[in-house]
Amino acid sequence: MTTRLDRAVGAVLGSAAGDALGAPYEFGPAGQLSARGEEMRGGGGWDPGEATDDTQMAVLVGESLLERGALDLPDVFDRFRRWAAGDPKDIGLQTEDVLTNGEAWDLAAALHFQINVRAAGNGSLMRASTSAVYFAPAGREATMDAARRIAALTHGDRAAWEGTAILHELVRVALDGADPLAALPATLEAVHPDHRERYARVLAPDWHPELATEFNGAVWPCLGSAVWALRTTSGFADAVRAAVDLGGDTDTVAAVTGILAGARYGRGAIPDSWTTPLHVPLPGFGDRTLDAAGLRDLAGRLAEAGGAAVAEQG
Repeated sequence: MTTRLDRAVGAVLGSAAGDALGAPYEFGPAGQLSARGEEMRGGGGWDPGEATDDTQMAVLVGESLLERGALDLPDVFDRFRRWAAGDPKDIGLQTEDVLTNGEAWDLAAALHFQINVRAAGNGSLMRASTSAVYFAPAGREATMDAARRIAALTHGDRAAWEGTAILHELVRVALDGADPLAALPATLEAVHPDHRERYARVLAPDWHPELATEFNGAVWPCLGSAVWALRTTSGFADAVRAAVDLGGDTDTVAAVTGILAGARYGRGAIPDSWTTPLHVPLPGFGDRTLDAAGLRDLAGRLAEAGGAAVAEQG
């Protein structure tokens, strides 16, 4: 029987595995993973099993939550900024601008959005595994609120906040052992009215990634594609493979799929051949690199600390 802890570890470890699996195929055409028939192969500047900025930022969020004992937004932003200054192999253009523009933690993303008008990339989705696990015991309203606040550190567009909030809530439902797909209608009711219709469209049962009106580097089709991959498959590995085979922003779509599929199926469903080479360098933080065991430990501590925080408040 899959336990809540198994599912929490599955969310964090599964996201990292999806990230590393998809990294070599980023911005390529559809079907590359199936065509090559190789998994955790490396390429595109990535070593086999090497996780990207998606997982690196998720680790920074998780470690801040554990070390500060709560959501400390200035601390999370400082960690992000230290990481960005460490010359990571990959960093989103929008995220890089926000973290290097010299503005305060509570102004940087808003000013970027004011100048650029659009800031609805998937960068706040990709790093959500650790915060989703930590805040899940607090319930729907609290986990969705936390998701929005963390997303707003780098994304000034509310569309990114709402997408990250939806992902947090679906993970919460899965960690409770329920079906996250069945929870979509209720989750959408908790989405800001200005964004509800657009998310309802990409999360509908008859939606397919080919119907997307934006590149899957945007928040809407990225989340929609991850939910589609979960809905149209029956296991962790198949869901993540389907996500990678969509092409485009393969590491992030697969990372988000890995969060959902890991939370639904648990850590035991993640292939050993994917976790054995898995490693997460942390630029800006010395020579630190987390392996799969480190990610499992991080996930377990987040699940325990999140539950303890709720018990303390109650």
